Amino acid sequence: MNGPGAEAPYAFRRAVAALGAARPRPEVRLAPMPAPRRLAPYAHALEAEVTVDGAELADGRFILLHSPQGDETWRGDFRVVTLARADLDPELGADPLLPEVAWSWLMEALEGRGLAPLEESGTVTRAGSYFFGGLGDRPPRTEVELRASWTPRDPEEAGGHLLAWCALLAQCAGLPPETAGGTVAAFPRRRGPRPV
Repeated sequence: MNGPGAEAPYAFRRAVAALGAARPRPEVRLAPMPAPRRLAPYAHALEAEVTVDGAELADGRFILLHSPQGDETWRGDFRVVTLARADLDPELGADPLLPEVAWSWLMEALEGRGLAPLEESGTVTRAGSYFFGGLGDRPPRTEVELRASWTPRDPEEAGGHLLAWCALLAQCAGLPPETAGGTVAAFPRRRGPRPV
């Protein structure tokens, strides 16, 4: 069984409710999507896109898994599995430290919400595209993709984990961070709208 139906365990229903109550910044739009069926007995999935002035700057998926019997590799009975993707300025994409920096954005987003996940793991992939022939008028494109998973210490904090991931997605899109006293300027990370 997948999803937050009445048959789902109470802890899972509470965690899904916490996800539903989370309110990310206005540029980040969340929508439900079909949950994977084979990763855990219960799963809830959301897709996200970061849009500014009609241009999609980043996208991704956030999946909450629950195995009531627990999972040794998770060190718990809940697991968050995520994907974040964004186009980057080619110069930033060529930075040899980009993978470490992108991973640090995620860790800082979680720490910034007072969250200390367990068993975090993931990959950062950078890909460059160069266009030729009939597509030769397009500028080179660099994309970063961050796949990560971690175990929340408290499923009641699922909404905080989602908001931290939304902050990562916004940072990948090049948006300035949100702060209580306004915003802080950020170095632009994107060139413009994704080519179709």
